[in-house]
Amino acid sequence: MLPLMTRDPNSTQHMKILMKIKEELTMTKVVNPLKVVTGPDTRWSYVNAWEPKSINGGTPKYSVSLIIPKSDTKTIEKIKAAIEAAYHEGEGKLKGNGRTVPPLSTLKTPLRDGDMERPDDPVYANAYFMNANNSSAPGIVDADRQPIIERSEIYSGVYGRASVNFYAFNTNGNKGIACSLNNLQKIRDGEHLGGKSNAEDDFATDSDDDFLS
Repeated sequence: MLPLMTRDPNSTQHMKILMKIKEELTMTKVVNPLKVVTGPDTRWSYVNAWEPKSINGGTPKYSVSLIIPKSDTKTIEKIKAAIEAAYHEGEGKLKGNGRTVPPLSTLKTPLRDGDMERPDDPVYANAYFMNANNSSAPGIVDADRQPIIERSEIYSGVYGRASVNFYAFNTNGNKGIACSLNNLQKIRDGEHLGGKSNAEDDFATDSDDDFLS
């Protein structure tokens, strides 16, 4: 993972991490069954990629909510397979002091149905979504796998790939499968989520009257 203080495009550490991201995004064989790289039509929401944020006094983390169209069946199937792999790998942790491992269907899992949980939000229509976070900063590159330094390039609403890992957890009686954020690749811009418009769109007209109307 890439700490903010090393995001100097000329630093040796930065170049090593960038090469790692490039290799990750170009791999054609699944080496780690717990790892998934989402498709390019994944939309990012609630993006905290530059500064970690704390929720309810917890450990500050970098995070993003990934909105995945249901039409991207390849990504959805990979996620489901990775969740199941994380379940089997974490059976010991999930069992805890109990005699048996609880069924996967009874546990909290990160993949959620937007049509069921966010029926009034068109952004989540015909899509699944899941939250990914990490205490370490994600590496961030563009469509050409070049590092993104300008923070304004990354916002809630862009489309891109996300590299994530799945793992089992058992904390204070809460058991399930969680999603860890690795790296991000922005593919294209999208409409800002939350009502914020692009400056390019706001000033596209040559007429002051049109702009002010």
